[in-house]
Amino acid sequence: MANTGYSRTPKLLKGALIYFGAPLLIPVPNIIIFQYNPESMTRTLNPWQPLEQVKPKYDEKGNLTNEQAVKDYAQARMSLAQPYDPKETFSLTLELDAADALEHPETHPVAMLTGIADRLAAIEMLMYPPGDSMIGGLLSSVSASVSVSAGGVSLGAAGGAGGALAAVQRKEAPVVLFFWGPGRIVPVRITSLSIEEQQFSPTLYPLRAKATIGIRVLDDDDMVMLDGEAAKGAIVEIAKGCYKFTRAQKELLATANLANSVESIIGMLPI
Repeated sequence: MANTGYSRTPKLLKGALIYFGAPLLIPVPNIIIFQYNPESMTRTLNPWQPLEQVKPKYDEKGNLTNEQAVKDYAQARMSLAQPYDPKETFSLTLELDAADALEHPETHPVAMLTGIADRLAAIEMLMYPPGDSMIGGLLSSVSASVSVSAGGVSLGAAGGAGGALAAVQRKEAPVVLFFWGPGRIVPVRITSLSIEEQQFSPTLYPLRAKATIGIRVLDDDDMVMLDGEAAKGAIVEIAKGCYKFTRAQKELLATANLANSVESIIGMLPI
């Protein structure tokens, strides 16, 4: 039989973290594609709970002073109130290896120099708030603002209180999309990152590592500024659209499960 070039083996999609952090008019993403899809992934959904129990308080005459707060708390505890979507978190472990790239040094010059350090750094930068690039003025900043002595490091004019205040005033974490096939594209925030470096080059750059990542899904209620106003911009709209798209797919799949429910009910009937 002639070879038609057709294979029944499905093409495997790779997961990715998509980072929107460049301060451009048109958002250009930095896509971190998983070298290998993790074999397992833990998902946790936590429904909304009243933050703190409200206990009755009385004045000197025995009158209840926080009656409304007590009633609101009791109603929330006794009813099926769910004012917010459940908070969803992921936990997964990525394996990174420079072995394949090192076999073709002519097409992977970065891997020859730094192994997988560039990929690890790209993942780590997802936890830093976007700010001014440190690359351009690195040398001048170091010479002007930091003086090193045997006793320690002291900050000069450029890195004193003003520099610390500027760092504190950063108000936005980077917008990251977690891509896990067409059925799951959600905006997330990286909540934890643990890296186990396992093998090193002669210059001590990592050649193999495992990165365990904790992720929290962001919903519309998370897309707000510090003053409570809804965040705006092309990147935010992309993030909201992805969340709603994935939520709609969940609802569609749950509706499709009705066919299984009918079959299960029929199976429960006595023959």
